[in-house]
Amino acid sequence: MRYPAVAGQFYEADPAALRRQVEGCYRHRLGPGDVPRLTLKGKREVQGLVCPHAGLVYSGPVAAHGYAALAADGWPESVLVLGPNHTGAGAAEALATVDFQTPLGLARRDEALAKRLRRDLIEEDNVAHRKEHSLEVQLPFLLHLNPDLRFAALCMGVQEFDAAEEVGKIVHDAIAGRDVLVIASTDFSHYLPKAEAARRDKLAIAEILKMDAASFYRAKVKHDVSMCGYGPVIALMTALKGSRVELLKYASSGDVAPMPDVVGYASMAVRGSPR
Repeated sequence: MRYPAVAGQFYEADPAALRRQVEGCYRHRLGPGDVPRLTLKGKREVQGLVCPHAGLVYSGPVAAHGYAALAADGWPESVLVLGPNHTGAGAAEALATVDFQTPLGLARRDEALAKRLRRDLIEEDNVAHRKEHSLEVQLPFLLHLNPDLRFAALCMGVQEFDAAEEVGKIVHDAIAGRDVLVIASTDFSHYLPKAEAARRDKLAIAEILKMDAASFYRAKVKHDVSMCGYGPVIALMTALKGSRVELLKYASSGDVAPMPDVVGYASMAVRGSPR
């Protein structure tokens, strides 16, 4: 079992309070509006999401746009969450081998999906996940929508282009013929004045919208976009190449509360042929 590392810090630890907090993210002035009702059997065109992973009080309303799009589209068979490794612990590309406990219940590991992901540079390792928040912060939204979540968690310690592209190719093969939602967990610019963060982030977002992983990576480096999860985004674009991307919402922590330096957040949906 993997126990929560940031409950009570990044989000409420009490189950009832956490449900209210997630619902408040949807209703927030920066959120999508009403709390969505899950469509269990929809079109299933949403194949991927780009979601932020800061404390819900700051990034939750932006993340809620992605989960509202998922709720309207229909529930997948399984979810793969790709997140960066902030701690430096564990394997370079670490696949969790256990269920994740959360205040909203158990997020159960999809063993069949994990088995297909276990190859080449991806190895089983729970040390990388023990204190990592980037994947954990997605679970309150997912479990709020559906407590029967089945998922796999991959923590990326090495994010440079070649490694991230290889992860994306493995993911592409692993999800072929299955209805799997891929989530790339990332925040955008870190600790810049609001206008400068937005300027740099929009340059990176423009390349993501082209669904071109190489041009996105070049733009990220050229414009010094301090995204913590650029590797998961590269992997997502590689895995879902040929799909189309939609920017659902961009905002920053400075839109939530006044502050001299902000962190940027974007919610994006990757859509393809119905599954």
